Amino acid sequence: MRPTAAESRDTSADGGRLFGTLVALWPYIWPSDRADLKARVMLAMVLLIGAKLATIAMPFTFKWATDALTATGAPESTATMLAWVLAAPIALTVVYGGTRILMAVLTQVRDGIFAKVAMHAVRRLAILTFEHMHRLSLRFHLERKTGGLTRVLERGRNGIEIIVRMVLLQLVPTIVELGLIVGVLLWQFDWRYVATIVVTVVLYMWYTYVATEWRIGIRRKMNDSDTDANTKAIDSLLNFETVKYFSAEEREAKRYDRSMARYEDASVKAYTSLAVLNAGQAAIFTVGLTTVMGMCAMGVRNGTHTIGDFVMINAMMIQLYQPLNFMGMVYREIKQAVIDIEAMFSLLSRETEIADAPGAPPLAVAAGTIKFEDVRFAYEPARQILQGLSFEVPAGRTVAIVGPSGAGKSTISRLLYRFYDVTGGRITIDGKDIRSVTQGSLRNAIGMVPQDTVLFNDTIRYNIRYGRWEATDAEVEEAARLAQIDNFIRMAPKGYETEVGERGLKLSGGEKQRVAIARTILKGPPILLLDEATSALDSHTEKEIQDALALVSKNRTTLVIAHRLSTIVGADEIIVLDKGRIVERGTHAALLAEDGLYASMWNRQREAEEAREKLAQVGEEVGDTPAAPNRNPPGTDDLDPAGGPEDGPPSDRAEAAA
Repeated sequence: MRPTAAESRDTSADGGRLFGTLVALWPYIWPSDRADLKARVMLAMVLLIGAKLATIAMPFTFKWATDALTATGAPESTATMLAWVLAAPIALTVVYGGTRILMAVLTQVRDGIFAKVAMHAVRRLAILTFEHMHRLSLRFHLERKTGGLTRVLERGRNGIEIIVRMVLLQLVPTIVELGLIVGVLLWQFDWRYVATIVVTVVLYMWYTYVATEWRIGIRRKMNDSDTDANTKAIDSLLNFETVKYFSAEEREAKRYDRSMARYEDASVKAYTSLAVLNAGQAAIFTVGLTTVMGMCAMGVRNGTHTIGDFVMINAMMIQLYQPLNFMGMVYREIKQAVIDIEAMFSLLSRETEIADAPGAPPLAVAAGTIKFEDVRFAYEPARQILQGLSFEVPAGRTVAIVGPSGAGKSTISRLLYRFYDVTGGRITIDGKDIRSVTQGSLRNAIGMVPQDTVLFNDTIRYNIRYGRWEATDAEVEEAARLAQIDNFIRMAPKGYETEVGERGLKLSGGEKQRVAIARTILKGPPILLLDEATSALDSHTEKEIQDALALVSKNRTTLVIAHRLSTIVGADEIIVLDKGRIVERGTHAALLAEDGLYASMWNRQREAEEAREKLAQVGEEVGDTPAAPNRNPPGTDDLDPAGGPEDGPPSDRAEAAA
């Protein structure tokens, strides 16, 4: 069962303190909605007590067997007499072995039963964190590095598992065993033994605490350097082509090595500090062990104790060392796990910047009219992006937004999708403020074709179906046909099952753009938002895609963010932005007649296109070799360098890119 948003708000690391972390984790260890998991916890506790009772019984069987083997004449102690009467030394040895087996079996069964409880808690918190990451705003994700976030999730998930398992499978059993051992020693020996053991335990735990607190700072530095190295590696690999463009392999390697050098230094300090901790713990315990064994040896010489008592006190102390050692390890692991999940709890406690209003209804689009009413927005207070923007996109009409770089065009699409909320004014769809409806219904009503298309590392079919997950294969293929990519897909050896690679890098820019157009077509929303949807297409394909988009846009409200002005000449209205304000608006012909900013931009683009055409003509006239006759057919993009070799069918290019 997935955790709710309320659980997200209630979860807190309490400043990273252990108690607060355990309080935050308890609802997942003891889930109110899972009676079966509660039963597992209770059964695990029963098995824990049984295993510890078997553990305490082992030194007694060891003592009795030893006394039976060493006694010459009438036994002096009641326990030894009982051993002689009831069983032979060999039988007691068998009992000792059986007790050890019973203890091991009960412990392993307990661990197996509790495993589902522990992993269920890990799963719920991992899902909670993952979902919360998606609820956080675009601003948050732009400010964070993806590699660092994945490491936070990974280490936090591992930290949760460590804490859950350590507390109930190590810490609680250790406390129970310590109490039983102290009680047995007080009964079988005297207060001096208990006092010696208490002093040993106190010194041991004090040293463990001091040394572990010292190591925490070292561990945090090691984690930070590990995250930094991982982030740089992912960043470099995601920009693989850019690294190649600038022959920066050596520079990237040095950059990564600097991070790894810091990690190496921190790791060496961590291992060195661990050695100091272990050596001190061993020394403290050995002094305590030697003291109580010396006391017992004197008792054997004086006749107050038997050889079995000497063996028993040794077995009891060795048995005590195990939980003591676990106590040190448990404390270290839990403290380190708390450090590891601090960032995860920090994410969970971070308020969602863009949230649905309480009781917000879903958006019901009747016509699809979009209105920007005196919209103001700034990413940072000191830098205003949009300054009193007002315009309308009538239902079923197409409005284009153009302007120089930095005018605020892409900000409009982000505000319409509610990646950010306006700082002034409002945006409405059919008269409803988009802040008053649910984000899910708002985004379901809008189809987006972004300028920079990023695909999932899966098949082409998967990426197209992402637009409408319940669509049939026939509907997926029809959407691909409308987006002018069906022919390319069918020419590939695996067809629609072709893998597109990380971020879609096995496809050219134009092919990725057509996949994005296809999944938006498949989504079939009443509102379309095209952010330079044909920016990556060659001139042959652009006209075909424009025709397809015109067909899809028919009877749909369409907002186009454009850089290439030739793509929006047929828009019902063109709005020209400059420095966050509308400076011109009208049809293509009317804006040219005004001879203003739009006309200037149009003329510059036409001059650039004419210059390219002339250069191409000159190249053809002076070229010794005619143009290759086997150019790709219309509908494929052979001009994008990201697509691989320029010649050959699309299927060959996909294989080459792979």
